[in-house]
Amino acid sequence: MFENIINSVSKYITLTEEEETVFTDLLERREVPKKTVMLREGEVCQFEGYIIKGCVRIYYLNENGFEVTLSFAIEDWWVSDIASFHERKPSAFFIEALEDTEMLVLTPHAKEELLLSVPKFERVFRILVQRNLSSVQDRLVKTISKTATERYLEFVERYPTIPLRVPQYFIASYLGVSPEFVSTIRKRLTAKKEE
Repeated sequence: MFENIINSVSKYITLTEEEETVFTDLLERREVPKKTVMLREGEVCQFEGYIIKGCVRIYYLNENGFEVTLSFAIEDWWVSDIASFHERKPSAFFIEALEDTEMLVLTPHAKEELLLSVPKFERVFRILVQRNLSSVQDRLVKTISKTATERYLEFVERYPTIPLRVPQYFIASYLGVSPEFVSTIRKRLTAKKEE
């Protein structure tokens, strides 16, 4: 159960057997059924979750009450509302399981205990936050500078399995376009491949 998360962490730090045990003892395994909302707007996020199996999305409701997808998370990714988790403030987001999902979770108390017991984990979480910020900045630039078609093509290239796993309207929401637009792009791409 812990092999994947240990391999993931080992990309950034080397753990002794004792440190691995401290880490794994603090993790809580959760099975989350499909369509479960794990975090609601206004709640304080109580987890940082490493996904063993499944697919999750983070979204918010805009001023018109429409869902706007901010990100997806699949196997070997972490999911949380970082600001809510660390600052203990109400979240502006929802986190929902799009598939039956299995996660290993750190609660705020467990993470604090981990960082006190194995300080080198600061490096792991710093790198994860840096990567997340880099991804958010990259997405922001692409939203401003790329056409919807270019954004879709880059999304499919970067996350090839997600379009096979989530409804088209979630991808449209992520890209800031209509589901019909995504359908049109897909049809055009299929037609080009068949030529």
